[in-house]
Amino acid sequence: MSTQTAELMNMIDADKATLDAARPLPPNTVASLREKLTLEWTYHSNAIEGNTLTLRETKVVLEGITVGGKSLREHFEATNHRDAILYVEDIVSKAEALSEWQIRNIHGLVLKGVNDGEAGRYRRENVVIAGASTTPSDFLHLPAEMEALIDWYGQAATMHPVERAAELHTRFVKIHPFVDGNGRTGRLLLNFELMKEGYPPAIIRKEDRLAYYDALDNACVSGDYGDITRLVAESVQRSLDTYLDVLGLRHAPAPDTAPPSPGFRM
Repeated sequence: MSTQTAELMNMIDADKATLDAARPLPPNTVASLREKLTLEWTYHSNAIEGNTLTLRETKVVLEGITVGGKSLREHFEATNHRDAILYVEDIVSKAEALSEWQIRNIHGLVLKGVNDGEAGRYRRENVVIAGASTTPSDFLHLPAEMEALIDWYGQAATMHPVERAAELHTRFVKIHPFVDGNGRTGRLLLNFELMKEGYPPAIIRKEDRLAYYDALDNACVSGDYGDITRLVAESVQRSLDTYLDVLGLRHAPAPDTAPPSPGFRM
């Protein structure tokens, strides 16, 4: 880990301790922040994949309004992502361990109504990723690769949660187990890992798409997760800043110790 990333991690941990010490948070404030982050997470994650809904259009679609001139697929992608976030929140609240079954369920929600035949199913053909330097796993190896991913995850408990989340995301994306929807599913897994450890979700922004793809590609080729970890850490810090600013805690000193946080309550 670079010195810059280590300093960022220390800042994240201090800000999280400040946030944890302020719990329970005001319920109306939490509700409004949760709505804001859910909207931004949905907009940016879909926009990275080419969805043309604007942030405001995404908001009205999530409110049940149809936007003229936009495809049915783009509408489904917005509502599906919102439903997938709700599912992730549910498994976090129940403190369930990560499993292949959960990953399939998340993907099933992402592709519901978009490609029902592939929703929640590992691909049955080989694919290439445009612009990537590596080739995803052969489809015949997917069951073993996914089992290995869960095995790795079970042995990664000593890693810093932000590092673990970034590497989980990258390892999943490198396997590319589904025909479509791997990016959105991978970012949902990223935030599952962060939220279960009490961190806010990392929202990787559309405008950071090139840096994000470059960081992923470098990690997949070299096994060096430094760039993607730093990008995820910066995203976590932005979300922490949002919470601390709204709660008036930005300048509050971080306590020496903080109570344990079993899961992030958005």
